[in-house]
Amino acid sequence: MSDASQFTLYSGGHRGAEAEFGRLAEQFGIKEVNFSFEGHKPDRKTGIRVLTPEELKKGDVSMDIVSTRMGRSFSKADKIRKVIQSIFHMVNNGYQIFVVGWILPDKTVKGGTGWGVELGKLFNRPLFVYEQDRNDWFSWIENDWKKVTPVITHKNFSGTGTRNLTDDAAKAMADLFERSFKK
Repeated sequence: MSDASQFTLYSGGHRGAEAEFGRLAEQFGIKEVNFSFEGHKPDRKTGIRVLTPEELKKGDVSMDIVSTRMGRSFSKADKIRKVIQSIFHMVNNGYQIFVVGWILPDKTVKGGTGWGVELGKLFNRPLFVYEQDRNDWFSWIENDWKKVTPVITHKNFSGTGTRNLTDDAAKAMADLFERSFKK
């Protein structure tokens, strides 16, 4: 098994999946970096990295592009823009991307979380989604979602997802860490 202390989780520390990824990282002795921005109040306080306005701009993208890529419109409010910009930093720093949420019929993932998935596809990163309705992990392989049993193998990985975490998803996340970092 891998030495967990050599790994880093990149996340956002938001309530739900991100906070759970952080708790698991802490439990297994994994370094944690949670990207945030001024005015944001994450659940996780460990490893907070407040992005400057200049750093946020590196993740800037037209909300029209985000809406087109995901097949739905998002509010043009400043806060959602900052969330989208901070998601860029999570995905850009993590080689493997782990997400908890819902895969939609158009093969995108529900909500703002879906932008992290789309960036993972664009960056050609190993991408895994725990689908809460189907209670299973899926990976983006050959332009489709395939059922898999993932393992964290890259020292820099990202964890993001829904604020509405189910008990089954929390268990699947714990199993992922156990499989990857058995003591």
